[in-house]
Amino acid sequence: MNSKLITVGVAASFLLAFSSCSMLKKSEKKVEVLPTDREQIQKDKTAKTYTPEELSRGVVRGDWAIEMVGNREAKGEEAPFLKFVPSEKRVYGNNGCNVINGNYSYNPSDSTLSFSGVITTMRACALTGITDIEINQALDATRYYSWELRDSQYYLYFYDANRAKVMTLMHQNFSFLNGTWGVKAINETPVNDPEMKIVIDVDEGKLHGNTGCNLLNGEFTTDRETANSISFQRIATTRMACPDMSHETEFVVALEEAAYARPISPTKVLLLDNSGKVVLELVRTTDN
Repeated sequence: MNSKLITVGVAASFLLAFSSCSMLKKSEKKVEVLPTDREQIQKDKTAKTYTPEELSRGVVRGDWAIEMVGNREAKGEEAPFLKFVPSEKRVYGNNGCNVINGNYSYNPSDSTLSFSGVITTMRACALTGITDIEINQALDATRYYSWELRDSQYYLYFYDANRAKVMTLMHQNFSFLNGTWGVKAINETPVNDPEMKIVIDVDEGKLHGNTGCNLLNGEFTTDRETANSISFQRIATTRMACPDMSHETEFVVALEEAAYARPISPTKVLLLDNSGKVVLELVRTTDN
């Protein structure tokens, strides 16, 4: 049985019935996002993590950016994404314009996946690029799924009853950044200072470390829309004067300029700015 998409705050008379599925009819009336929607989307930090072992078992969980709908790039007024919470059998997210949530069920043994009871707010949306209706239609048509790990990123694919691909999603995998890192180079200039290091906790969104002179603390955020996109924010240091502080300012500025993380090996990561220039070369260390 096909799932139904139900509009929040809109009477049943506004629903448009299709022969194969029930889809949304647009309304010009703007409905505010419910506080409970905001809370659900932000909850459960552990849902952000995803492991190869879970991938091999076909587990569907965590935060996924919607990359493609059919063969078209998914671009909306906001970054479209889905968050799967298996403990609740619920899915939350955004269809590029409106907040959505509903139920989902899946079975790894036969790769089946379906959505039901999906509801959405009805903010008026621009009809450019991939619209919210097309994303809703793809969810309604979904019957199967598959997954893969490619270039350090996890990809999830949805298929309709005829096995045609209706949606491609990407999961940001930043687990490679967890741990303690020494600074090998700043702006491609070698650094030989064993005290200069950072410790990154991806799940908590925190970092701390040492500039080679002062202690450092800050926050770590990611962008669902772009692969390997990162941002180090609210970086603060102590203000102790040291004999050699030549690299401290360069180090802090490089962290603030970092926009992407590229894993080279399990023990080496490059941080790049928006232009693709390498601003930091990090090597894994066991020193705390």
